[in-house]
Amino acid sequence: MRPVDRYLDPDSTVRYVAKELYETIADLPIICPHGHVDPALFADPDYRFSSPTDLFITPDHYVLRMLYSQGIKLEELGILQKPATYEPPNSRAIWQTFADHYYLFRGTPSGIWIQDSLATIFDVDEKLSAENGQAIYEYISKKLQKPEYAPRQLYKRFNIELLCTTDAATDSLVHHQAIQASGWDGHILPTFRPDALLDVAHPDWRQEIDKLNNILGMEIGSYGLFIEALENRRVFFKTMGCTATDQSVLSPFTTELSANEAGEIFQQALRGEISADNGRRFTGHMLLEMARMSIEDGLVMQLHVGTYRNHNQTIFDRFGTDMGGDIPVQAEFTRNLAPLLQKYGNDPRLTIIIFTLDETTYARELAPLAGHYPALKLGAPWWFHDSLNGIGRYLDQVMETAGIYNPVGFNDDTRAFPSIPVRHDVWRRATCSWLGRLVVQGVVDMEDGSEMAYEMAYGLAKKGYELE
Repeated sequence: MRPVDRYLDPDSTVRYVAKELYETIADLPIICPHGHVDPALFADPDYRFSSPTDLFITPDHYVLRMLYSQGIKLEELGILQKPATYEPPNSRAIWQTFADHYYLFRGTPSGIWIQDSLATIFDVDEKLSAENGQAIYEYISKKLQKPEYAPRQLYKRFNIELLCTTDAATDSLVHHQAIQASGWDGHILPTFRPDALLDVAHPDWRQEIDKLNNILGMEIGSYGLFIEALENRRVFFKTMGCTATDQSVLSPFTTELSANEAGEIFQQALRGEISADNGRRFTGHMLLEMARMSIEDGLVMQLHVGTYRNHNQTIFDRFGTDMGGDIPVQAEFTRNLAPLLQKYGNDPRLTIIIFTLDETTYARELAPLAGHYPALKLGAPWWFHDSLNGIGRYLDQVMETAGIYNPVGFNDDTRAFPSIPVRHDVWRRATCSWLGRLVVQGVVDMEDGSEMAYEMAYGLAKKGYELE
């Protein structure tokens, strides 16, 4: 059995208070306002996960990157090359490779998530190892065939109130349409992600424009029509329940271009003659346009900053994206966001939620900015930092300047559906430990601590993403 007070502060006095706080919020519904779970899981009421491998290994880039770092080939983990030139190992063999190397995850966030998922979802209290790998595989496989382990049933078991997916601006949202048409009472919403259309310097950009042309039945031959097309797609997403957009950028650079400048750069992109600098300027300008559109249509704007995508070119060329080769980089916000915030940051109709992989900006830039501009909110510690230690560092650096009401609580940002309740539970335990120290130190009393725990677990996400 997993200890009920796991991950709480080791100091006995703080631990006692933290446990009291945690008990008041442990059973609150889960809000998942940003993530990458495939909506196809919920479109078919009879969908079943095919194997433990499909749950814990194949979709999880945390797992892939750790195993690859120790010399395990992605081919051994069932990842196919582009194009596939070989038959991948069967699921049992992949699971055994994972079990043989499970020790690599000792002390890591992935180790916590996997072990707790095995214990709380599948009643596997035994530690995974080379010796018991096949027995645990067989045990989980049998459970996955039961109706109660279908994604829709797990959604209810996990006490999820709402789950948002991330969907390309050109997505037909066919799975979301199927979910809604089925009459199921689960709350699965799309999120509008226009990245592929905003990065005009990307080699595949013209293909994305062609997709947009086909969807809308028109030829987007000008910047003005491009803006109209984006607005059109946002309207469609809103009809499907969308409440937020999401952009991922290497740098939070923003700038305002004149209509003529933007139009000329757009024409350069259509001709395939665009420079990297003009591509950067156009994307920076489009972030202002996304903010303007959010003011007009009410969609919350998310901005994820600081990821050098596909750093390992060899792996990217052979296997594609999301193979664990994304690396954090430094980011500067105060100057880069100035054009955006000076134009729109004082507008109460706008909400911009910033996420970063550069922890050094928390106290120096992001907390002071969010502690001033009404439109700016802080996303949770993200990706490499949504760990016990990362959560603690985030709270220590952000809260004294921004308070707890300018951040927006937690989101899991995961493709691995079974890890969702565990990730939220780790956040709740970590925040209760942090709040417990404040109570013991006399910074806040228990009444305030309880209210803060509720907001950090549930209320802030619901308010920040305008889900109330």
